[in-house]
Amino acid sequence: MGAGTRTGKHAVNDDERWTWDSVWPAPAKLNLFLHVLGRRADGYHLLQTVFRFVGRGDRLRFSPRADGRVTLDEPLPGVPPESDLAVRAARLLQRETGCREGAHIRVEKRLPLGGGLGGGSSDAATALLALDHLWRTGVPRRRLREIGLALGADVPVFVAGENAFAEGVGETLQAIDLPPAWYLVLEPPVQVPTALIFGDPQLKRDTPPLPASAWRPGLGGNDLQPVAVRRFPEIARHLDWLARFGEARMSGSGACVFAEFAAEEAAREALAQLPGDMRGWIAAGLDAHPLRGSEDRRQRTEDSNICGREAPGN
Repeated sequence: MGAGTRTGKHAVNDDERWTWDSVWPAPAKLNLFLHVLGRRADGYHLLQTVFRFVGRGDRLRFSPRADGRVTLDEPLPGVPPESDLAVRAARLLQRETGCREGAHIRVEKRLPLGGGLGGGSSDAATALLALDHLWRTGVPRRRLREIGLALGADVPVFVAGENAFAEGVGETLQAIDLPPAWYLVLEPPVQVPTALIFGDPQLKRDTPPLPASAWRPGLGGNDLQPVAVRRFPEIARHLDWLARFGEARMSGSGACVFAEFAAEEAAREALAQLPGDMRGWIAAGLDAHPLRGSEDRRQRTEDSNICGREAPGN
């Protein structure tokens, strides 16, 4: 069974412990490889990649509003509140379900903007998962993935909640088991516009497809990396330093770069050598998103109240 298709079951695990008082995690992702296979007629690129969640990310808090409004505590610099992905996710969920409740959203940003770690997409997915639970809208995970895709190609994998081999524009997901690992992630001091990288005429767009069954950790590269390195010398400098500890790769369209370690101690030893003009951190690879719903939970009852209104058909 593919990732995120458990229709009719709780989207969030351990339901009783997640409340309006909770701090909701929005983990980062790493692209363990990223190939560009071609481009569709609508301009979107066809990709293959492996997404892995790691144990560092943004943190979201939600407060109920009875007036139906969705508001944001501290908008990101240069990003109007109505353009914030978490706010847009909440409003799409309201539109999908007819929910009349609202929410005030606080986002503690711990992931860099334009870093290739999926921060905005992860925030949007967490908003969908959290508010679906808090508002009791009961939307199946499959449908939440579809709603998330309207916000961005990376949102569905965060909603699905499993490390995945992804294809298409990134929305076709096959759950994948990955071995334990630690990662040293560096944050070059640049923001990389995704459209700039994908629009570069020198981007390689004809990598042959790789069967999901043939992929293994360490196989493949990042087709976006040569373009980003050429355009952003800081990415190249950070990759060069990181390469002394093993294979260094860029995540997504950049700017963040990472190296994999088998043990936490080795990752910490490398981090301790980080030059003073570089920023970095270590995190463990996760087996699943922290909000991944358990498979043995009972289905929601069809006649339960949904978001303060009667369920359809009552």
